[in-house]
Amino acid sequence: MARRSQHLVAQRPFSTPIAGRSPGVSPDLVLGQISATHAPAPVIAPQVQRFPLGRHLVKSGVISNQQLLQALQLQVRQHAPLGEILVAEGFANREDILAAVSRQHALPLIDLVAEPPDPVLSGLRSSEFWLHHRVIPWKRMGKTLLVATSRPDLFSEVVTGLGHECPDILPVLASEPSITAAIARQFAKPLAIKAETRVATGFSCRTWTSRRPFLLAVYALVLLGTVIFAPLEVLMVLSIVACLTLCLFAALKLTGFVAHLSSNSHLSAPRAPPNPDKASVKLPKVSILVPLYQETEIAGVLIQRLRKLSYPKALLDVVLVLEAHDTLTKNALHSTDLPSWMRVIEVPAHGGLTTKPRAMNYALDFCNGDIIGVWDAEDAPATDQIEQVVARFDGAPDDVVCLQGILDYYNPRTNWRARCFTIEYSSWFRIVLPGIARMGLVVPLGGTTLFFRRDALEALGGWDAHNVTEDADLGVRLCRAGWRTELIDTVTFEEANCRSWPWVRQRSRWLKGFMVTYLVHMRSPRQLWLDLGAWRFFGFQAFFLGTLGQFLLAPVLWSFWLVLLGFGHPLAGILPQSVFVAAAVILAASEVLGICIGLAAVSRPGRRHLMIYVPTMIFYFPLGVIAAYKALGEVLFKPFFWDKTQHGQAGEEHSVC
Repeated sequence: MARRSQHLVAQRPFSTPIAGRSPGVSPDLVLGQISATHAPAPVIAPQVQRFPLGRHLVKSGVISNQQLLQALQLQVRQHAPLGEILVAEGFANREDILAAVSRQHALPLIDLVAEPPDPVLSGLRSSEFWLHHRVIPWKRMGKTLLVATSRPDLFSEVVTGLGHECPDILPVLASEPSITAAIARQFAKPLAIKAETRVATGFSCRTWTSRRPFLLAVYALVLLGTVIFAPLEVLMVLSIVACLTLCLFAALKLTGFVAHLSSNSHLSAPRAPPNPDKASVKLPKVSILVPLYQETEIAGVLIQRLRKLSYPKALLDVVLVLEAHDTLTKNALHSTDLPSWMRVIEVPAHGGLTTKPRAMNYALDFCNGDIIGVWDAEDAPATDQIEQVVARFDGAPDDVVCLQGILDYYNPRTNWRARCFTIEYSSWFRIVLPGIARMGLVVPLGGTTLFFRRDALEALGGWDAHNVTEDADLGVRLCRAGWRTELIDTVTFEEANCRSWPWVRQRSRWLKGFMVTYLVHMRSPRQLWLDLGAWRFFGFQAFFLGTLGQFLLAPVLWSFWLVLLGFGHPLAGILPQSVFVAAAVILAASEVLGICIGLAAVSRPGRRHLMIYVPTMIFYFPLGVIAAYKALGEVLFKPFFWDKTQHGQAGEEHSVC
């Protein structure tokens, strides 16, 4: 990957000479003055031989020779510094490692909380520079700039980056968490603004003005007047549109179903087998973003689930992303002992916007991994999920920049709605979505179990902070950029939303996001056609218009059931009977298709008990009509409002997990 991960400690000694020292200031004198005040480590002259970090740790009694040997053997496959491996394996703590690095490089150890960095010096470079190198300028002593780092072995890159503006630079040692916290404090406002504006203006909904609701309200009044004075004509137009959108979505599902039936693999990406030829290739660092907001019930459970992951912990960087004002989640995490590979990032408040994509945008620059993943608060991922992701990225073509895992539910037996929710997700993630991915269509991403090549995600600008279905929007932008998404054979279990009103609120947020995403990308239909091509363009229309149409126009579609039941239709005097029969047949065929897909989706072991509930799905979706009109109202008046789903309301069914 293009971006190098920054770690807390180093194994190899820092041997690169420091360029541009001023003849008027002695580096040893400067470091000696700091050391006398701030650090227990003695200052060693530059010409003294520096021993490897492992030797310092063994000599000081922190680790044994056997532990050092074991860590070095692990380092053969892990792209991680020795210190990170020792901490991840529980052989040492971060304080021990930092003290050993201080002795190894004869650098004073400073406290950035007790003596914060000079804020004026931070203006020498942008926050991106300091975050990329994981350093921050601390103080000036005479003509010498002292820069805090946790990786003295990489300090020559900092010297090169600062160039001729800072000819006399010396390192001092601080922990990486304290450095990133200092950067966050110094650049709180610009980083918050960046989190809200990472996506290019033309691909974001943030430019919507206060005039838009007024104009849409005017259009709504005109439509209402038309309904009053020409109700049958309006009903006829809506009936035509309803049937067309139903056909679009049915065609999309049928395409996915046929592709599923004709494929030997259940997903678009096969499960990656172990490759003995690549046993010497070092595994990459993987960062996982876990946005949390008011998660008092789920925080401790989440950490216990993530502890089960089998990927090397030295290469895991699980970032728990919190809003700065979210005291509930802070208190819940405060009483929880986080492992060394988990950390908390707090997102500063700015402008009143509190959304999941904004939080992830902010945390993205603080991630250490070359692969970026996303999990939700209630997720229970498969223990080997990261191994599967890494293996697939290693073998996938370069244009595959995103892997989407399967989402499933761990509480389908809670009640009837939970069973139907499980059937719906099984149909979508195991049948339809893999099918349309194989057909090369736009893949609207799910909000979790997503993994990206970091360079591609950053090139796309991350997530639209104002879009409440940032996942579907990102899937469209990814496709417009010429990249592809594959579905990978790994499962994450979630909590099925099993109560009626919370289900409506969650579904309304999704539908509002679909409306917003469609309007954003249809700002220039011609450009969208050029970016996607005809095949993907029609797939885009089928998904968004089909999804929105079947909910917003569901009452119109239901009127055609009257024909099948032998009743008359309000348009009977305007349209011939054959039109009503055709519409009723289309509606019935769509329901039959849904039942077939549902049966196929839950026919696997562990889910077969749901097959008898598949025909009842016709009674599951009517609440979606309420959600759709709630979403439409929010698009007009509260487009950026995030109606949060409350987690932790149902217990796990261990037989499923």
